Amino acid sequence: MLDSLATPSSIEFPSMRVIDSHTGGEPTRLIVQGGPDLGSGSLAQRREIFSTRFDHIRSALCNEPRGSDAVVGALLCAPHEPGCAAGVIFFNNVGMLGMCGHGTIGLLATLAWMKRIQPGVHRVDTPVGVVEATLQGANNVSLRNVASYRLHRQVALNVPGWGVVHGDVAWGGNWFFLVDDHGLDLSLQQVPELTSLGTRIRHALQEQGITGSDGAEIDHIELCAPSAKLGINGRNFVLCPGLAYDRSPCGTGTSAKLACLQADGKLEPGQVWRQESVVGSVFEGSIEWHDGQWYPRIAGSAFVNAVTDVVCSEGDPFVWGVPA
Repeated sequence: MLDSLATPSSIEFPSMRVIDSHTGGEPTRLIVQGGPDLGSGSLAQRREIFSTRFDHIRSALCNEPRGSDAVVGALLCAPHEPGCAAGVIFFNNVGMLGMCGHGTIGLLATLAWMKRIQPGVHRVDTPVGVVEATLQGANNVSLRNVASYRLHRQVALNVPGWGVVHGDVAWGGNWFFLVDDHGLDLSLQQVPELTSLGTRIRHALQEQGITGSDGAEIDHIELCAPSAKLGINGRNFVLCPGLAYDRSPCGTGTSAKLACLQADGKLEPGQVWRQESVVGSVFEGSIEWHDGQWYPRIAGSAFVNAVTDVVCSEGDPFVWGVPA
């Protein structure tokens, strides 16, 4: 595995500045200086260039010894779409992401901390489309995500070593399989068991050919349950593509949940749904109809917690990270 990240002679050893934040306990590491030059194409095109030519940068920032499985990386870049305050490309310990809700909330809080934006509405260009975020003060952000929808309802899935579970296939900026009948307690004490089941579900989806639109891989597993707390509607455990669980309630996962609730007639436009993570952080969600599609709105808080100069030293055997 280490050889796959060995440094070709053509790769430079950059010095980068990153700003770390967390949204509901989930970290975001934003490259603000020294990131790779991806050209001036669309964010989707630039994400592809990042993936094919600069994957070592992704691994260096998200994997040990600098990062961890929970770290979501982001590259701040010039937007392609007009009228946007910023462009951003998200990635994690194993690859590129389409959209990241908690990361976008973290991006807005970081830009505010950098004095680059003021409170108000800001458009952000991402590889899956433009999202609209409202900065309310220094740390509170309300994000209108990309249009979200449920593709399939209550798909029966035979999970080896577990049995049959049923889940909705939904898009919230990433593809999700949302399961209610898992029978587990969504608590920190149960994280090993939840991770094991989420991993089995993901493998079963691949083996049984259950996908998102156009054969897209369902790379996020969301286990759902009611919350025991007064005023909180639901609780979730989201297993991300790199097999780390989301410490926040997951912005794209909450978006997928809202789309399913709306499709079932359980959520009216503007009605608030409060979603709790396994660490106890909460997003407030709602859904609105616009231009013939449903758009989730997610509100949460993020806080900057570190500014770091990343050094990539030639001769360091783990300069590009320990592969996940």
